[in-house]
Amino acid sequence: MNTATNNATSDVVSVDPRTGEVVEVVGAESTPAEVAARCAAAASAVPALAALGVAGRAALLRDMAAELEKAGETILTLADRESALGLPRLTGELARTCAQLRFLADVVTEGSHLGVVIDHADPAAVPPCPDLRRMMVPRGPVAVFGASNFPLAFSVPGGDTASALAAGCPVVVKAHPAHPATSLATYGALLNAAVRAGVPDAVSLVHGQAAGVALVTDPRVTAVAFTGSVRGGRALFDLAAARPEPIPFFGELGSVNPLVVTPAAAVERGASIAEGLLGSFTLGTGQFCTKPGLAFVPAGEHGTALQEALAARGADAPAGTMLTRNILAAYAEGVRELAAQPGVQVLAGAEPRDLDGRATPTVLRVPGTMFGEALTGECFGPVIVLVEYDTEEELLALLGRLPGSLTATLHMGEGEEDLPRRVIDVVTRRTGRVVCDGYPTGVAVSWAMNHSGPYPAATDSAHTSVGASAVQRFLRPIAYQDTPQRLLPPELRDDNPLGVPRRVDGVLAVKETDTADHGTEFGPDGSRQV
Repeated sequence: MNTATNNATSDVVSVDPRTGEVVEVVGAESTPAEVAARCAAAASAVPALAALGVAGRAALLRDMAAELEKAGETILTLADRESALGLPRLTGELARTCAQLRFLADVVTEGSHLGVVIDHADPAAVPPCPDLRRMMVPRGPVAVFGASNFPLAFSVPGGDTASALAAGCPVVVKAHPAHPATSLATYGALLNAAVRAGVPDAVSLVHGQAAGVALVTDPRVTAVAFTGSVRGGRALFDLAAARPEPIPFFGELGSVNPLVVTPAAAVERGASIAEGLLGSFTLGTGQFCTKPGLAFVPAGEHGTALQEALAARGADAPAGTMLTRNILAAYAEGVRELAAQPGVQVLAGAEPRDLDGRATPTVLRVPGTMFGEALTGECFGPVIVLVEYDTEEELLALLGRLPGSLTATLHMGEGEEDLPRRVIDVVTRRTGRVVCDGYPTGVAVSWAMNHSGPYPAATDSAHTSVGASAVQRFLRPIAYQDTPQRLLPPELRDDNPLGVPRRVDGVLAVKETDTADHGTEFGPDGSRQV
């Protein structure tokens, strides 16, 4: 994990990455007692958050979005000062953050996240089946770790916080040291909405590396959501697993996001691929978790032309300010290590500068015959390694050696089928999202999105941190057997008063409000009648 400064005190300071200077003291690092108090308050808020119901939680999320928009000018000014990402980028990020809150409000209102299943008693079954009713319920308090590279969308008001609240779980957020003032301002907006909803302890904020450790080990915390480095995330993951009562740790750690260019694609549009690839790996000064870090390009005339075009564009690309001086130093060291590997050639880029907080885009090349494991780790920043392959079989073998990634991208020729099918077959075993003829930087917030992947991309590839299914991380199943109707949650009663989608006796039922579109009605026992 990165710290904004090496100050020896417990002060939490806001640093301008453009100058490296401390701008203000935001507060003090949270003590163990303060962390424990916030976790206890979050645990006590579980019934109150549950009492809001789905409609109340959806209203809370929408109100939080409105509060963020109301404080938008202040939040954007602080975020730009602490991240150097620029107002245009941050304005879009704030809009995405608010849209994400509203989207998840719609998701929980729709109700299918509850996974309601009803099996009525069947004495004639072998063995006899009792009356069983199953649904998902909140886990309890969730610890969220803000990310450095998205001070809004993946930080205090980001997707982890939003999806935990949508699930009915109170949240304690550990602010990222790269943007503590932004964290405090966004927390204030969320708190305003929470107070108005009558659940002030639904969200709280702590500061400091020690506070993060205390959060993960607090017995009241039931799950952790983390976005950050492999080193920091793995340390916290191990803590979560070593607890007397281990808890799930949903971590997004590191990803190299391979991109493949087939020979046909290089022939048809090599220059445009080079242009798009430059924009993707340098976007946000290369500080996107979905940045393509490896690009597999064919040997030969057209592959060489693509490489040369990318190198020329990279040499002309401006240096960019990185999020913190520590991140810049790690990037510089990472580039030096990559460039020192056997067979690696520097096509563009100079020694990264650490005097002004800026990083120079770097393009490296290595023949596939010399591609090794040392080139498969994420280097956070504007660097890409071009891997030159000679044959299709060599390409597939190289792809099969890669670690887990969030994305894999394929650029293919018009109408090309055989090689693309073979590439997709290989990469789907080691990635969470396949992108065709595009670029992976940019993650849509939608019902179908998957932002995850095999380790080290994520610690649990069965779940996503973006999209409708992100809520599932913070739910657990419970079944009721032979329980009287009066004691059942409304979602499980035969009359389905909330109209949630359900599977009844093996048949998927839809909401009553959908009957006009689907020709479906509900019987008196809640089963679907067509």
